[in-house]
Amino acid sequence: MPKRLIRIALIVVGLAAILIWAFRPASVNADFATVERGPLRVTVNEEGQTRVRDRFVVSAPVPGRLLRIDLEPGDPVVADRTVLARFQPTDPALLDVRTRAELEARVRAAESALGGARAEADRVRSDLQFARAELKRTRELVAGGALAARDLEAAEQAVTALERGLESAEFAIRTAEHQLELARASLVQTRAGRATAIPLYSPIDGVVLRVLQESESVVPTGQPLLEVGDLRDLEIVADLLSSAAVAVRPGQGVLIEQWGGGHALHGTVRRVEPSGFTKISALGVEEQRVNVIIDFASSGDQPHSLGDNYRVEVRIVVWSKDDVLKAPTSSLFRNGDTWAVYKVVDGVATLQDVEIGERNGLEAEVLSGLSAGDTLLIYPGDAVRDGVRVVART
Repeated sequence: MPKRLIRIALIVVGLAAILIWAFRPASVNADFATVERGPLRVTVNEEGQTRVRDRFVVSAPVPGRLLRIDLEPGDPVVADRTVLARFQPTDPALLDVRTRAELEARVRAAESALGGARAEADRVRSDLQFARAELKRTRELVAGGALAARDLEAAEQAVTALERGLESAEFAIRTAEHQLELARASLVQTRAGRATAIPLYSPIDGVVLRVLQESESVVPTGQPLLEVGDLRDLEIVADLLSSAAVAVRPGQGVLIEQWGGGHALHGTVRRVEPSGFTKISALGVEEQRVNVIIDFASSGDQPHSLGDNYRVEVRIVVWSKDDVLKAPTSSLFRNGDTWAVYKVVDGVATLQDVEIGERNGLEAEVLSGLSAGDTLLIYPGDAVRDGVRVVART
């Protein structure tokens, strides 16, 4: 009898164990990560473009005919030596019969005025010569007592007045000569052949960036002809979202990546422009953007292969610390009003509230709730709950 009871008890215990094993919760496959100490850097990431710091646009100083420009983008130029362009001043306009007759009459009038001014000057000069002779005789008579001193003063005044009159007549002659030159210049027509071409020299040492007007043509004053700049002096402009730009300050370090080389370049924020602008994103959303100007940290950090308007990616370091307790951001989720993680303890997922500080796209600073070496679940799915057994995904 006791043996039978023992056998029955063993059968019941076995069935119970089988049922427990069959209906126990299955372990959830998950990915693990470890809380560790190390450096943490928070950056603002955006695309940027290189550009020449000082760009010079060479334009036509006077209207004229531009000769064909033989330079091409990339050609080196030397300040005050390399001829960028040559052009000829505009020829005078052709005159119709009526206009020519009017201008010829104006020339004859100017010639007559010049002749009258010269004749007046000759008359004043003759009167002055006679007045000086009279002054000499008057002085001799006054010295001999034949005339009073008042007569001498009158003679001297007459000479002075005629001298001033002669100066005025000479000024009138020069004025009439200039009027005649002006009248004759209005009759100038296009002559056979062309005037000597006026050269335009490069203002700096550098290269040609763009040729804006290559073919020969007639250009007005101020017409842009080409752009030159020094590729050894580049800067980077990146347009950030205004909400991200508020964290950027001049002097912050910048990592320059995806420029075509195998290593990151270093730069420094020089200026955050005070005025923003509206830009339409690729999804058609209006965004407020702010330009941030970045300098290369040194001339050695700027590779010679970079040129004007090249694409780069910039990472502006807005916060960094060398030794912090950090966890992957993929392990964080919101639990009510706080942040939480699933900490793995003896193969069981345990819900743990944490307090975090600074964070970037990959890691977050842990202020409390975790210790170095703790194992966390990353990307926890819907199957994960507090108390569920978890195993590493194979």
